[in-house]
Amino acid sequence: MVVVDGQGVPLGSTLASASPAEVTLAEQTLETVKVPRNGRGRPKKRPLRLIADKAYDSDPRRKRLKQYKIDLIVPHRSNRVKPKMQDGRNLRRYRKRWKIERTFAWLGNYRRLLVRHEHRIEMYRAFFHLACLIIVPNRF
Repeated sequence: MVVVDGQGVPLGSTLASASPAEVTLAEQTLETVKVPRNGRGRPKKRPLRLIADKAYDSDPRRKRLKQYKIDLIVPHRSNRVKPKMQDGRNLRRYRKRWKIERTFAWLGNYRRLLVRHEHRIEMYRAFFHLACLIIVPNRF
């Protein structure tokens, strides 16, 4: 799981086996994020907003992220029982999710990451960070 900024540059990541659901890794991944500041000072730990797909639509997750002052922008599921918590104004930002998918495509250009051949997560993590190291300078 990867968290990227508005330009598609990776800010934080969590790598796990294929068995856990992606939504269970959300809080763990957010702990690895370091949002750079414009001026001096250490990086911020929390982004202002988080754009995700429909799988992340749950009220407990929204409440937990609201405690951290993170705005969760997710389209509502079609089978949602409770009333919607977002209106169309907030969901306009969801249109920029293509930047996240573009980052996944950049990582998919590295065949070693596309199909996991390594049995040890440390080796896969090393290749993942190497790919991010190649991607980041090309964006600036």
